[in-house]
Amino acid sequence: MISITHLSKSYGKKAVLDNISLEFEKGKVHGIVGENGAGKTTLFRCIAGLEPFEGKVESTYQPLKDHLGFLPTDPYFFPKITGREYLQLLCTARGLKNVPSEEQNLFDLPLDEFAITYSTGMKKKLALTAILSQQNDCFILDEPFNGVDIHSNMLITAIIHKLKSLGKTIVLSSHIFSTLNDTCDNISLLQHGRLVKTVQKSDFKALEQEMSVFILGNKIESLG
Repeated sequence: MISITHLSKSYGKKAVLDNISLEFEKGKVHGIVGENGAGKTTLFRCIAGLEPFEGKVESTYQPLKDHLGFLPTDPYFFPKITGREYLQLLCTARGLKNVPSEEQNLFDLPLDEFAITYSTGMKKKLALTAILSQQNDCFILDEPFNGVDIHSNMLITAIIHKLKSLGKTIVLSSHIFSTLNDTCDNISLLQHGRLVKTVQKSDFKALEQEMSVFILGNKIESLG
């Protein structure tokens, strides 16, 4: 489990996150939604220990960073590292000797090519394969479906369901509401850095309609 208490984050005088309190339970998939700039990625970076913040992030896994697989929106790769070397690097960071076999190369990636030559979707899939290979207990997936094809979308959905069945703690964001509906047990809405509400699966449709009204307003009609 991951427990967040009164988490706030500012860059200078600009408040990005304001007094966020949330709990992410084991064996559940927790969704985070909000407009661009709502604070989703910053929240994820704070949980992962990549940003200083005010408040607390506590977990049953200590230290959390040694049990957490973080998939950023745009994974970074060194210029001269192959996909296979990248997997080895992340496994070594967890003290694991074995790199995923070809059978475990779920996305059929060209692992002996330089990762920097991969497409956006392939980079996302390589980074996901790496954190899965680390045998983490918690996963934070920032826009895991962004830039991937339909086949991979289905495979990532199946992976999330499998992680849930194994009792992992999963937190993800997505701009595609249907993927949240297919994977999440609950969804938390962020607006302007503040937690507005958390709803259970039975209320997903109402949340989607509420977000549509908030985001669209009368913008379409204003086009004339």
